Amino acid sequence: MTDHKSIDALVGPEESQRLFGALQRGATRRDMLAMLTAGGMQAALAGGVATLAATAHAQTARKGGRITVATNASGVNDTLDPAKQSNQTDYCRGFMFYNGLTVLDGSLTPRPQLAEEFTTQDAKTWVFKLRKDVTFHDGKPLTPADVVFSIMRHKDAATASRAKVLADQIEAVTATGPNEVTFRLTSPNADLPVILGTFHFHIVKEGTTDFSAGIGTGPYKVKEFKPGVRSVAVRNENYWKPNRPYLDEIELVGISDESARVNALLSGQLDLVSTVSTRSVERVLAGGTYGIFETKSVSYTDLIMRRDSTPGNNPDFVLAMKHLFNREQLLKSIQLGRGVVANDQPIATTNRFYFKGLPQRPYDPEKAKWHLQKANLGSAAVPVVASPAATNSVEIALVMQYAARQIGLNLDVKRMPADGYWSTHWMKHPVGFGNINARPSADLALTLFFKSDAPWNEAGWKSEKFDQLLVAARGETDQAKRAQMYADMQVMIHKEGGIGIPMFISSLDGHNGKLKGLSPIPLGGMMGASFAEHVWLDAA
Repeated sequence: MTDHKSIDALVGPEESQRLFGALQRGATRRDMLAMLTAGGMQAALAGGVATLAATAHAQTARKGGRITVATNASGVNDTLDPAKQSNQTDYCRGFMFYNGLTVLDGSLTPRPQLAEEFTTQDAKTWVFKLRKDVTFHDGKPLTPADVVFSIMRHKDAATASRAKVLADQIEAVTATGPNEVTFRLTSPNADLPVILGTFHFHIVKEGTTDFSAGIGTGPYKVKEFKPGVRSVAVRNENYWKPNRPYLDEIELVGISDESARVNALLSGQLDLVSTVSTRSVERVLAGGTYGIFETKSVSYTDLIMRRDSTPGNNPDFVLAMKHLFNREQLLKSIQLGRGVVANDQPIATTNRFYFKGLPQRPYDPEKAKWHLQKANLGSAAVPVVASPAATNSVEIALVMQYAARQIGLNLDVKRMPADGYWSTHWMKHPVGFGNINARPSADLALTLFFKSDAPWNEAGWKSEKFDQLLVAARGETDQAKRAQMYADMQVMIHKEGGIGIPMFISSLDGHNGKLKGLSPIPLGGMMGASFAEHVWLDAA
């Protein structure tokens, strides 16, 4: 019998983990071949490894069983309408009952899902070929008309879609064949397949107005849905993916209190819980029968130094503050090591466009002191606004306050209550903190928070060169050229931007030790909410 260890021996543990993670997310043997040959492996060897990995995975996964899962939010506004979903519980249900044209993998690269392929020549006109073997839960075959309806309803203001701002760039979607749709955009966007792989763009039946039955093409069907109470999903026996899903049934509830979720897990009432705090990790692991599933780089807390006001308009003050981050210490003491050291730019190591060549900025009090003296700000205290609303910001601010004293800088940490922080304080002080969740693409991460005219440009940093690069990268279909553009933008933010990012924060989920198949999708915990299709219960 083939097992994981034999694959480890052939390609190494890291590559083996990548292969099995892709298989758990539904990758085919063909996908495996593409991954291996892209890494330089000869075709014949890649074919053998792909076959072994697929065999090992098939022998490992087991069908049957029922699990109960708790996310961190639930309410009367829970919905099965993909356009209106707004929290992790909604998104988990969305992935149970629906599919998108594409789906995002562990590096946030778009992969075919309901579309078997997608092509473009200019990033403005896109052609999606649909799979021919897909039916909705009620037996109706998937058609181009379903796709046209599902996408275009986001543009209608009456739909009140939470993705309208993303859909506005879509000028038209038309059926151009019996199994083909063509998208025409208002301007080139090489990341359209990424956008279509996100939560809200799941495909529904043409003409649907009542979503309470959750009729989709997904791996599970709706057995019960009570907003604010629970939902129960049962296996779709006619799912278009062979041998998926594994479980018979999933019950999903929302429990807002973290300690209550953890207690329910450890008492055996739950099999999987989202959003475990670092302080609970040791307790979950102590018994040996439960595990912690870590998804790296799903958010970051940033120190904001407004470049349009004093003292942030002084570049030496900004650099002094960035050199006061003892990043390794902050990660170890505050996040208990559950995260990744960051480098004052927002593209995480998990992203396919992360620039590895950017030298890591070190903790350097002497250099910080040199920049501070050059800034010549005088002896007045510098107010720094922090709040529990911005994850870990109070702790980071206090550590920095101590480090700043050693170089003669007086940081006056002002702790604000969590309630109302985002409307009253975020971006409204010369020096403060923000907390940003992962975005599905480098383009969105940079456009929303760093473009000169972005409403959420936290530091008010403006660069015409950056804006030009951003637009050019969005329309570039050559991956190597895009990667270089994103590398240049990361360097610019690192050197000139008014934010300091000491670390990327992990999302932690707790689970029964028998639950298998989880692999990270860095949009959030529970595989970016898509766990349902991929997990199974070990017989042991």
